[in-house]
Amino acid sequence: MLIFIIVNLKRRCNRLFLCYNYFGDDMKRTVLNISIITMAGLYAVLTIILFLVALICELPLSPIIGISIVIMAVQFLIAPWITDLTTKFLYRANFNYQLPEYLSGFLDLVCSTNNMKVPKIGIIDDGAPNAFTYGRTKNDARLIISRGVFELLNPEEVKAVVAHEIGHAVHYDMLFMTVAQVVPLVLYYIYEVLSRGNGKSSKGNRDGKDYSALVAVIAYVLYIISQYIILWLSRTREYYADEFSIETTRDPNALASALVKIGFGLNISSNSTGHSVKDIGALGIFDSKTSKTLVLTSNNNIANTEAIKNTMKWEMWNPWAFIYELSSTHPLISKRLLAISKYSPYYDQQPFISFDLQRPESYLDDFALELLIKYSSAIVVCVFFFLTVFSYSVLGSVVLARGVLIVGVFFFLASLLLAFNRAHKMSKGFPFRYVSDLLGEVKVSQVTSIPCELVGTIIGRGNPGCIFNEDFVIQDQSGIIFLDYNQPLTIVNKVFALFKSPDYFNKVVRVRGWYRRNPVPYVEIFEYEVDGKKKRIYSYYFSIGIYVVISLILLVILFLI
Repeated sequence: MLIFIIVNLKRRCNRLFLCYNYFGDDMKRTVLNISIITMAGLYAVLTIILFLVALICELPLSPIIGISIVIMAVQFLIAPWITDLTTKFLYRANFNYQLPEYLSGFLDLVCSTNNMKVPKIGIIDDGAPNAFTYGRTKNDARLIISRGVFELLNPEEVKAVVAHEIGHAVHYDMLFMTVAQVVPLVLYYIYEVLSRGNGKSSKGNRDGKDYSALVAVIAYVLYIISQYIILWLSRTREYYADEFSIETTRDPNALASALVKIGFGLNISSNSTGHSVKDIGALGIFDSKTSKTLVLTSNNNIANTEAIKNTMKWEMWNPWAFIYELSSTHPLISKRLLAISKYSPYYDQQPFISFDLQRPESYLDDFALELLIKYSSAIVVCVFFFLTVFSYSVLGSVVLARGVLIVGVFFFLASLLLAFNRAHKMSKGFPFRYVSDLLGEVKVSQVTSIPCELVGTIIGRGNPGCIFNEDFVIQDQSGIIFLDYNQPLTIVNKVFALFKSPDYFNKVVRVRGWYRRNPVPYVEIFEYEVDGKKKRIYSYYFSIGIYVVISLILLVILFLI
């Protein structure tokens, strides 16, 4: 029943945001109804599990509910203060920045119209555009904007982005999502308590322990499901914020073009002959886990449209895009663009984009193989569990040990083969590619990579302004892309971020590595060359060494028993 409700809600949401033909107050009511129904469903599930806990396990409900509410309340109260400190000291945000006159006036108008105070504005001095809001209510909201937003977007697009963030405050999304988070918190707390064997039967003895274990499993499963429901709810609120931006600016195409410039990094300014480094950004008004971007320069509207469609192919065709979206707080950029484009006719504009490309093949066979490889560790755990149960009940501990070792050897040898496959690709060299060439690749994921060599300028950190972020953003003549700098030891990465990475800003580098998506497009660095000196990332060799050592140890043990 719960799965049916989730699927039905998702289907209704898709119809609402991708297939609706009407715009107005009814749409707002529909969004609110979906949010209310989802919230009611979450708390209905919580009520059922609490009833089971009280009936079967005889656990007192007041401490469970009380502790969870206190935790969320404290988090809700102190989170803005903590975020203030983070943005000031880790991102060097300036809260005394003088806003452009057009934006200052726009903020005054929007806030007075919606009976709210003008948010406290913080500016991050980084060329990669980023904007987000946080706070408790709409009257104590903070709005953080990076310098790149003003450098990349025109005034109308800046207004659209800011209106989107104001929409979150007007809709009380911070409070709404905090209330929703109470459900998984309580469910997980119930799981923790019952999994320790603290449940009792109705007779007051330990006979109910088995039932407690069953309820604990149910609570944990519902905890996982509720987390995904909340993520889906968050994605729904993003559409709602988009709707607020469109209604406020009365310019849906401004929001769409801003999203393309920031989310995809495409330069779609028809009167431009190309942007400087500071005109391009790597973060945007979407999930931080999916915010690294690309850019493509063009001064032709037709070429811009084709470039956008080319960029959308991976999200529209590759099955991994759907998988990654499930665990994201934001919808895929392509879905938002298509939803925004539905509004254009109501404001006498041509739809910003329509995706009419034909899928050349299924991609499901590649996806199935990649899925097997990516989750091979989970498969191994399941096999271990099966062998444990089967061996102890039938064959004994020796067979169990051999079975576990064989599966483990198989797993690590398979990982080793994958690593050597990358070595084979390396032996053929890293073909030179432009960023724009990589953008249209569909057969790429975290598992499947494309070797490449890029030459460009380091323009900043992967997470704009964050002094602890070791990653980079590189710009070549066709665009920009996120560079994943990842040495084997995390402490080495953080030391590099603090003391070394600023030395690379605004320098021309040659990078060799593997292009991947998750769905963020990025290049995993293997080696790079700057100022005539070559530097290497040793994670590749480290992983091979780990696979070899563990495989040899398991083989030795296997032959000894």
